[in-house]
Amino acid sequence: MNLNRALRIQPKEVVAFVGGGGKTSAMFRLADELVADGGRVVTTTTTRIFSSQIALAPHHIVHARGQATRQLIDSLSQQLTQHPHLLVVGEPDHDIGKAFGVAPDVVAAMAALSGVDFILDEADGSRMRPFKAPADHEPVVPGCTTILVPVVGVDALGRPLVERYVHRAGRVAELAGVEVGVEVTPEIVASVLAHPLGGLKGLPPSARAVPLINKVESAQQLNAAHEIARHLLAHPRVDAVAIGAVQREDPVIEVRGRVAAVVLAAGGSKRFGRPKQLLSWEGDTLLGHVVDVALASGAEPVVVVLGHQADACRAALGGRPVQVVVNPDWAQGQSTSVRAGLAALPANVSGALFPLVDQPGITPDLTNALIKRHQATLAPVVWPEYQGRRGNPVLFDRDIFPHLVRLKGDTGGRPVLQAYARHAERVPAPDPGVLFDIDTPDDYTRARVD
Repeated sequence: MNLNRALRIQPKEVVAFVGGGGKTSAMFRLADELVADGGRVVTTTTTRIFSSQIALAPHHIVHARGQATRQLIDSLSQQLTQHPHLLVVGEPDHDIGKAFGVAPDVVAAMAALSGVDFILDEADGSRMRPFKAPADHEPVVPGCTTILVPVVGVDALGRPLVERYVHRAGRVAELAGVEVGVEVTPEIVASVLAHPLGGLKGLPPSARAVPLINKVESAQQLNAAHEIARHLLAHPRVDAVAIGAVQREDPVIEVRGRVAAVVLAAGGSKRFGRPKQLLSWEGDTLLGHVVDVALASGAEPVVVVLGHQADACRAALGGRPVQVVVNPDWAQGQSTSVRAGLAALPANVSGALFPLVDQPGITPDLTNALIKRHQATLAPVVWPEYQGRRGNPVLFDRDIFPHLVRLKGDTGGRPVLQAYARHAERVPAPDPGVLFDIDTPDDYTRARVD
């Protein structure tokens, strides 16, 4: 996966990179991807950049001290017609081998220019260390920033928390609540990256935060990155976590996010003759079984949409840690339950699965396989298949939610599946449980015998 897809870049995004461990490389790699897709990109810095790194951009403009912002904007507008990627920096300081940055209001003025599709900003420095905490004067994150990317190199793990390996080691120790000199662990990295005075310092209220764990080259490093991501996702301001190595041909291995399970259990069971949700199943109810499968998987949060006999179904759930949503319009079809479930989800979910209450053959392993495929691809739709036949549950990426909300009647997500079938990811299912649901008493009897 490329960085463009991993960060869910949209036109007119202003992306600020902070931290250590390859943020300059990540910024220029993203610029290359956006230009390859036809975008016009301005890279810049609101701090300083090494003079040698200026050569990473194909063309650059120096915003001279005292130069009016209007002059810079006019020059930028003209040159973007010839050069789709321009780096804008302040005057160079030859004594330290760096160029100064531009002010945040200059970034805002560039972002407002109609000829600029994307702004990418390096908002602090790290002295080439893989891990850091910001000083009081940094980072300089423009208020117009829409995505903040705190970067860390996974090679910081296992090192002692000292200045040789960590920039501002004392500040890192303070934010993490540990002593200087201890071994850097995934918990320490995550606590600093997600801290409002650490990696999230300066995050505008409406911006998304997507940490990037960089330099992941081995299976051991990938496991460590998963541990960092798990801790990061406990913080609601973290939207998702990208894991990879920006110097590789495919810079992102996967994007860890929150995938919800929305259990659809509101129907009236007309064909069956009595509520299927309350049928006995393996010492519990069918509803309880399906919800337990969702809870045993990596799906989070788990939302249960009730409707017909909602009180009895709620009682059957007992004290399970789920969010219950009652759909008053359940009789108008499954699409109303899909909308009710989506409305209950937090904004920071990456996608949602829709397990059906009458489909007891689904397992936590299958659910996790769907989530894993989504993490590796961010495909709009991921579904299970058994011998070439599509089954349930289906995972929808959050970019598809607006299409699901517009569904009407008792159609479920089928029209959306058909529209995105060409871009869907398929996960092989080990058994036909993904194809089977309980519609009639005969189905129920047969399923219990099997």
